[in-house]
Amino acid sequence: MSAEIAVGPVGESTREAVCESIFDCVGNTPIVALRRLFRDPSREVLAKLELMNPGGSMKDRSARHIVASGLADGAIRPRSTLVESSSGNFGIALAMAARVHDLRFVCVIDPKTTSANATILRRLGATVEMVTEPDESGGYLHTRIARVKELVTTTPDAVWINQYANDRNWEAYYHGTGAELATQLVRSPECLIAPVSTTGCILGCARRLRERFPSMRVIAVDAVGSVIFGGSPGAREIPGIGSSRVPELCCPGEIDDVVYVDDVDAAKGCRELLSAEGIFAGGSSGAVVAAIRELLPTLPEPSRVVAIFPDRGDRYLDVVYDDDWLAAARRRSKNQTDLRSE
Repeated sequence: MSAEIAVGPVGESTREAVCESIFDCVGNTPIVALRRLFRDPSREVLAKLELMNPGGSMKDRSARHIVASGLADGAIRPRSTLVESSSGNFGIALAMAARVHDLRFVCVIDPKTTSANATILRRLGATVEMVTEPDESGGYLHTRIARVKELVTTTPDAVWINQYANDRNWEAYYHGTGAELATQLVRSPECLIAPVSTTGCILGCARRLRERFPSMRVIAVDAVGSVIFGGSPGAREIPGIGSSRVPELCCPGEIDDVVYVDDVDAAKGCRELLSAEGIFAGGSSGAVVAAIRELLPTLPEPSRVVAIFPDRGDRYLDVVYDDDWLAAARRRSKNQTDLRSE
């Protein structure tokens, strides 16, 4: 909550707004028109820049809401130890919340977590545990969750946040990103397009926006290799999009369509976005750009699309913005294509 402090001579009405913590700076992110990247004037593309939250991602919203609500109702007690599995952004947001509320935090990560995210977590005071054994799907999510469950049983006053099953996850976006979009937009969009992992953001935004724009379609952008909507499991290298398990929050009936994007096209989308618009965004935003390119020709004229860009690109310098990484991703993609054609 921000506080108003009187300044100036006695009797002067000037006021300055001062935030009480970094979490009071979360939200009110802008929408920008992507007219340089998508030039068809009859099909407008707008992006909600969640990457402009103070922690660098939309996950600031869910971490703030989950922790503050938990402290208010006693689900989280003072001096508790928060425990969570995260590929980076949600972990960083929780680490910020732990600093603000004087809580301890243990974050379970894996080798696909970017080096920048791991460093930020440690600098924020989180205890970082890395699992190195892949699970049966070839990823690490199941291994991470197994380690979280072990920690919860052995750590005094431990609280598992469990973003994949916590209703306060989608509620954060219903009251935050979705509510802001409902205010910022005057005309109805034909589509809301958002990347998925826990599905909290897309569901919260869709539920709020459909109250105002009931005919709006909701398009999920998932990673090739993710199983959220019944896709075939496979290797995925970009953190923050897709999942090797179906989140408990997931409600497929509320999603009109799913577009799958592989690592190569997501990286190309990031680079196109940076080159055309000067927007330095993370891998899931690049996947959204690739999905929009696929969808736009199928939309009526005129139409408008609203997209969610979840996080900044500086934490992906050794992934989608690294030329050697992209070359290796292209080789993997070609090998997988060759195997499927045999």
